[in-house]
Amino acid sequence: MSAVPAIRIEAVCKSFGSLKALAGVSLEIGQGEFFGLLGPNGAGKTTLISALAGLARADSGLIEVMGHDVVADYRNARLQLGVVPQELVFDPFFSVRELLRIQSGYFGISANDDWIDEILASLDLLGKADANMRSLSGGMKRRVLVAQALVHRPPVIVLDEPTAGVDVELRQGLWQFIRKLNQDGHTILLTTHYLEEAEALCGRIAMLKAGRIVALDTTQALLEQFAAHDLRVRVARPEVARALGGTVQAGGWVSFGFDTYADVEPLLARVRAADSGIEEIQLGEPDLERVFLEVMRRD
Repeated sequence: MSAVPAIRIEAVCKSFGSLKALAGVSLEIGQGEFFGLLGPNGAGKTTLISALAGLARADSGLIEVMGHDVVADYRNARLQLGVVPQELVFDPFFSVRELLRIQSGYFGISANDDWIDEILASLDLLGKADANMRSLSGGMKRRVLVAQALVHRPPVIVLDEPTAGVDVELRQGLWQFIRKLNQDGHTILLTTHYLEEAEALCGRIAMLKAGRIVALDTTQALLEQFAAHDLRVRVARPEVARALGGTVQAGGWVSFGFDTYADVEPLLARVRAADSGIEEIQLGEPDLERVFLEVMRRD
């Protein structure tokens, strides 16, 4: 990991009136990482990204992008960063290519058509290059937002819910492109409500709750630390199984957590001994959704 973090966030606080959106967030993301930032609605993710991008100013603390302070050295910090916003924001009066040329101009870049064509081809947008933005589907508009974030070749890319409202085929194509960017050395910061995406893509994950980081580790370590395997048994008499320490669920299902497969037989033996009437059995692997729910349930 490089001596200069791609993103450095130190003791950042931000309030809106009496609402404390960020309550002392500290975080470092190394160059070349694929990093996930997860949390429920209202946890502070968008506020943190807005402060990182210079769209909001933190009340206190420090934020740097590639060593450049986002307040004191805003111009250089912004050059290092490409942000794909959650909202579908676009200018309805221009074609896709015109919009990307204008975006290049914002960063003082002219004669950028070769790179624009490369981005359009990678995002499967070449066929829409001369189409007006108003004529594009929601998924295509989201791809254009990704293209806009990349026109100045930033080393750090922030993706705020990039696949919201995107169909499965477009989503797969988008992730293939983002993976390639990461393999080419770009640092990726991702927020998403699709936890299976974060689990598959992110090497490290931070979880925000009420403006604070409540979990931060590698994806694998989080899975191992928080998520046990799950044994689900559908029984004829769930009220009996409740006494065995299982979690009773709808439809006669009872859930038991376990650490190793050697624990399964003793659990089943206990259920059989209680004469609860086993009708069906399911085994579940640890996943990020269970980790997330477990972390958010904690005080």
